[in-house]
Amino acid sequence: MEQPSAAPILFSSLNLDAQILRAIEEEGYTEPTPIQVQAIPHILEGRDLMAMAQTGTGKTAAFTLPLLQRLLPHASTSASPARHPIRALVLAPTRELAIQVEKSIETYSRHVPLRSTVVYGGTDIKAQKPALMKGVEILVATPGRLLDHVESKNLMLNQVQVLILDEADRMLDMGFMPDLKRILTLLPKQRQTLLFSATFSDDIKKLAQDFLVNPITVEAARRNATADNVQQSVILVEQDDKFQMLVEVMRSTNVKQVLIFTRTKLTAARVAKMLERAGIASDAIHGDKTQQERIKALDAFKESKITALVATDVAARGLDIDQLPLVVNYELPPNPEDYVHRIGRTGRAGASGEAISLVDSKEERLLKDIEKLLKRELPRQQMTVAPTTRAAVSPRPAKPATQPYHKKPAPVDDWFLKPYEPAPSAQKIEDQPAANTDKPKKQVGALLSGKR
Repeated sequence: MEQPSAAPILFSSLNLDAQILRAIEEEGYTEPTPIQVQAIPHILEGRDLMAMAQTGTGKTAAFTLPLLQRLLPHASTSASPARHPIRALVLAPTRELAIQVEKSIETYSRHVPLRSTVVYGGTDIKAQKPALMKGVEILVATPGRLLDHVESKNLMLNQVQVLILDEADRMLDMGFMPDLKRILTLLPKQRQTLLFSATFSDDIKKLAQDFLVNPITVEAARRNATADNVQQSVILVEQDDKFQMLVEVMRSTNVKQVLIFTRTKLTAARVAKMLERAGIASDAIHGDKTQQERIKALDAFKESKITALVATDVAARGLDIDQLPLVVNYELPPNPEDYVHRIGRTGRAGASGEAISLVDSKEERLLKDIEKLLKRELPRQQMTVAPTTRAAVSPRPAKPATQPYHKKPAPVDDWFLKPYEPAPSAQKIEDQPAANTDKPKKQVGALLSGKR
């Protein structure tokens, strides 16, 4: 006899305020994800938390919803900045992730009088000051820019009740540990601390010992797991043929959006330009782009104004693009855990997706490291690019066939080829008698010494 399936858990059963539930319903959600089911009750109880979940499973809402619930007693419609001190601090490793988190907080707090803002580097710090001066309960920040505001005395952190480290492992990878320790000294010792990430290394566990007190650990997926609804494959192709293979993949899959990852900023910019020359609308985002340029490129990609977005790992986390069908690893990342984050940009919120990696012979070791992390072998295809395809998508016009080099003789004036003929004036001089050389020479005195 079949056992009846358990009734689904609803957001309405998680002890959230009606105004927060209203915002959730307006976004079209009724059932929380596994990480939300596990994390929200512990956060509401005020416990410190280490939450591990693969990317795209709703980590942001898992801490945003209970955070809003905990801060509701402090909500105020007063215009006085003193009534809106920073009570929650969310730290994120990249500008893109910080912006996305703050948008999520705005979305779920639209019906409650709690203020939030975001600060990050790459933009004028003075432009961020007015929002801080008005007062906010929730501040989302990158570590470096937060410390800039602290030094400028634009904010105070002495009333922070909740500290959230989002993508904490990435912050360590990016060298933020000294900044994190400095920020820690600015916060009250009595507070709640939450660590959220898709992966947790041994360094994260050491970080938790310094930042957290008796934390609860929840895990919604196997460590370093990738979503089952993402079809992963590898195409073995020579380095010189990678771009042509990329174009073939895009045209054969006929996708309207593809996110392409490279290792370096230079390669990202070059691939984006080559795609444009091949007739594929594209743009690039990387560390050398200004924040305005990066936001413009992301918005154009989300609105399907461009087909391809080429990015370095700065975009591997924090990008939330609905129904992204395809991710292509033009180059494999040196850190295998970044592979998990890259392909996590597709197959989000239960949707299906595909991740294709273009791997040359020099990247086989990186591929083995990724497979070791995933504990499985990825299917491989050996592909070659047809010469006609290579010519069709070549970003530069083909050079004409070289011809044998023949040095051209220098032009010669006909005057130099004529026989010598003396000029008339020269002939007259020759006909004149020779000058008289017997004329006595004029005596010339000489001073032979300094004395007379």
